[in-house]
Amino acid sequence: MRIVRELAGLPAELTAASAEAASAFGDGEVFAEPYVERGRHVEVQVMADGHGGIWALGTRDCSLQRRHQKVIEEAPAPGLDDELRDRLHDAAVAAAHAVGYQGAGTVEFLLTADGRPYFLEMNTRLQVEHPVTEAVFGLDLVALQLRIAEGEPLPTTAPPAPHGHAVEARLYAEDPARDWQPQTGALHTLDVPTAPGLRLDTGYTDGDTIGVHYDPMLAKVIAHARTRTEAVRLLARALERARIHGPVTNRDLLVRSLRHPDFRAARLDTGFYDRHLDALTPAPAPDEAEPRLAALAAALADAAARQQAPGPGPARFGAWRNISSQPRTKRYRAEPDGTEHQAAYRTTRTGPVPETGERVIAARPGRVTLEADGITRHFDIAAHGDKAYVDTATGSYTFTALPRFTDPTDRTEPGSLLAPMPGTVVRIADGLGAGASVEAGQPLIWLEAMKMEHRILAPATGTLTALHAAPGLQVEVGALLAVVQDVQEEPKQ
Repeated sequence: MRIVRELAGLPAELTAASAEAASAFGDGEVFAEPYVERGRHVEVQVMADGHGGIWALGTRDCSLQRRHQKVIEEAPAPGLDDELRDRLHDAAVAAAHAVGYQGAGTVEFLLTADGRPYFLEMNTRLQVEHPVTEAVFGLDLVALQLRIAEGEPLPTTAPPAPHGHAVEARLYAEDPARDWQPQTGALHTLDVPTAPGLRLDTGYTDGDTIGVHYDPMLAKVIAHARTRTEAVRLLARALERARIHGPVTNRDLLVRSLRHPDFRAARLDTGFYDRHLDALTPAPAPDEAEPRLAALAAALADAAARQQAPGPGPARFGAWRNISSQPRTKRYRAEPDGTEHQAAYRTTRTGPVPETGERVIAARPGRVTLEADGITRHFDIAAHGDKAYVDTATGSYTFTALPRFTDPTDRTEPGSLLAPMPGTVVRIADGLGAGASVEAGQPLIWLEAMKMEHRILAPATGTLTALHAAPGLQVEVGALLAVVQDVQEEPKQ
């Protein structure tokens, strides 16, 4: 899907949309229709049997979307008056009846800012977000759909009465701050707290690998409570306390979205992330205490693991050897924002002593307790290779341990365009080749991964000095696609 606001941009967007559709679905046909600004995506779940019975199982709001794909859904859709809700129910039932529909289906609408509904489409299947409807109506829609397929009628002429409110968040392996780039790699830990009213739907488990061939969704987390406020609070807290060790995810974005004033007030529309993404993906302040303390905890846990590792040497005093009290420094890069932290400490007979003044209450390989500014903080640490995952009561952090000295051969030529993820090159800009002039921000290469297309842009105005990408080429993350020499750079001798 593309939004075209100027007629001059139509040909290029038609070409891009057609190419993406042909690649994904084998059909490059494109439709054009009016675009509704700040519309709400509201849908109605229907269940129809082969005996003339049709249920309208309430509404769902699915307005919070990125790349026209849903991120947070809830039932019932908040803020609809009874007249509009009944109108949507009646329209959904009429649509199912008109085609003799059987089974589970979703009739989707777009509501304008003044509440006028437009029909979008009918999805003839269960949707990803069906658990919120199940929670509110106390039904198992999968089991019900199977019974209908076996010829059974709906159990009653009218659906059961709804109870409470349910909210679902889609946990994606992606980086919202980097144009929603999908992330791949080993998923070491996926642990979401359990509590009454919480549900986790996932096909992943600890140790699985997130590949490039499927949608980046890892899990759905659903909260059901008496009121919308309670359900939103329950879901945000569960996501905040989840332990997710592996590729970057949208977990922090989900928590901030659920706590955003517009979401809490149910001021919802499909442009939510267009307006608020920068505020929802802030870079940490350089002097922010919590990530610095998390990096220090990672360093202390690493030191504890090294002290406990078996090997030759003198006897230890407790968990720490009586060695020189010269300060040690460990460098970490926070992921995905790239902020660097230095953790300095001295190793003494009684344990590690941070150079920055915090008091170490306990330091073990998997857990560190620090006292800073009169506050006791607990940090749970899991190490996998050069990665350290630190979970706290108020958030989680991922760090990459950096070497003490930079390898002089580990450098990238200025202007190099590297693949941000594994994927397939699906398109090269028309007329692009070595020696071509390019403008800063100009799309040069289109890369497809995890059901999404990503544009590789020129980093500066200059000359394309090398092009290694070609349509159909499979590339790994970090692969060199092209090189652009800035016009301000001195020509190479």
